[in-house]
Amino acid sequence: MNRKRFLPVLTVFCLLAALFSTPALAAGSVADAVEQTWGDASEQIRAVVDSVVFPALSMVLAIAFFVKLALTYFEYRKHGQFEWTGPAILFVCLIFVLLAPNYIWGIIGG
Repeated sequence: MNRKRFLPVLTVFCLLAALFSTPALAAGSVADAVEQTWGDASEQIRAVVDSVVFPALSMVLAIAFFVKLALTYFEYRKHGQFEWTGPAILFVCLIFVLLAPNYIWGIIGG
């Protein structure tokens, strides 16, 4: 019984969607529009990324690094074995995030 009601409703919905849809055609080259948009907004994007995104990532990674280092030290005191993997990975990530703006803007060309 559900299929008998569902198929006509689906057919009507598809026909209405086809009837009221309009084709979206790009006037000119899409690549030119993207390049122009990037040229207009690149300075604003760079300012936001340099002043908000990278400092926030650096702060989160620094906090995570020091927390992980403290937890590793407490585990060393408890078990007598110091595990370097977690703090080392967080330290490398922190260094990468601190140096990333120099490389990213060179690659992107902003």
